Amino acid sequence: MSVFRLNKQLKFPPVQLSEPDGLLAVGGDLSVERLLLAYRSGIFPWYDEPPILWWSPDPRFVLFPDELKVSASMRQVLRKQQFHITFNEDFAGVIARCSTAPREGQTGTWITPEMQEAYIRLHEAGYAMSVECWQNGLLVGGLYGVKTGPFFFGESMFAAVSNASKAAFITFVQTYAQELKMIDCQVHTNHLASLGAGFITREEFLEIIGFS
Repeated sequence: MSVFRLNKQLKFPPVQLSEPDGLLAVGGDLSVERLLLAYRSGIFPWYDEPPILWWSPDPRFVLFPDELKVSASMRQVLRKQQFHITFNEDFAGVIARCSTAPREGQTGTWITPEMQEAYIRLHEAGYAMSVECWQNGLLVGGLYGVKTGPFFFGESMFAAVSNASKAAFITFVQTYAQELKMIDCQVHTNHLASLGAGFITREEFLEIIGFS
């Protein structure tokens, strides 16, 4: 198989033609229209320098709201109201903090200034959303992603203090539990696995989001 090079045409190749690691295509742009088409097709951008790389991994790491796991210690944290959780109060702040958050095994970031600008445009268009976790008036954790219909495609999260990102994520899932069918976590992390995320096949993923 070969990786496809995108042009100005608003179109992606079938995800079944992805490389074994999930890489599908290179190039294109980060317009609102292309990003929405990507997510609705089971594809997302992930790269740290040009050209843009587009991915559709198999299997896919997801969380179903009714499978959320909240540990006894996290229930206690939430009961004590150590944090104040908000939605869409500081999208730019969350994505900026996510871009500088240290990642295990990574020295750089894929949340480049170009990516930040693209997702801020998505947010202004009403598709990207953020969850903020505040403590004593300071932004100490949060997450952002793309919400289309009953699906949330998570992009990144950060925590400046212990349990901040977990508190944001749990509150988000519980708040939107009746509205969301599935949360796309893209690839495996121990952090999200501890909260109940697991693998499904790409075929199952596409069937759930209504694209196959």
